[in-house]
Amino acid sequence: MKQALGQLLSDFLSAILFLVVYALSGDLFAAAAIAIAAGVAQLARIWLTGRRVEPMQWMSLGLVVVLGGATMLTQSPRFIMVKPTIVHFAVAAVMLRRGWMIRYLPEIVLRNVPEPTIVAAGYAWAGLLAALGLANLIIALHFDFATWAWFISVGAVGAKLVAFALQYGVFRAIIRRRIAHSAT
Repeated sequence: MKQALGQLLSDFLSAILFLVVYALSGDLFAAAAIAIAAGVAQLARIWLTGRRVEPMQWMSLGLVVVLGGATMLTQSPRFIMVKPTIVHFAVAAVMLRRGWMIRYLPEIVLRNVPEPTIVAAGYAWAGLLAALGLANLIIALHFDFATWAWFISVGAVGAKLVAFALQYGVFRAIIRRRIAHSAT
């Protein structure tokens, strides 16, 4: 779970920093500049530690630079507010690959949870991210900054945490049932 939360924070760090700086200072230029700097720093850290920079990380940096630049040029926060939508849609598309989740699960899950259940959970995650992306797009384009800030920091993150807890609970119940059945 710690790894999943860390990845979630990493994926949305530039949006979170943009949100915090803009909410505290009201300075759109500074907020966008810090979001861009955070994106560049994240990628530099990965590259300097010798790890491979994944395509999604390159895409995230490109989005924060392009959308952050558009925000700075137009003095409209809407551009950077749309970034989470694009990321959610891209990740949802990747999650439509059948069985994507299998490689991330511990052995006990793979031995006890039927593969069709795991595949269905993967598709459910794709649906959730697509729905969150659509909700973010609607909120970013039609609502004020405060509403978007609440949604991206509480609503979207909360939905993912609830989905994770639900999946964990379902998988755990299946595992317990299978182990209890095999013991009798």
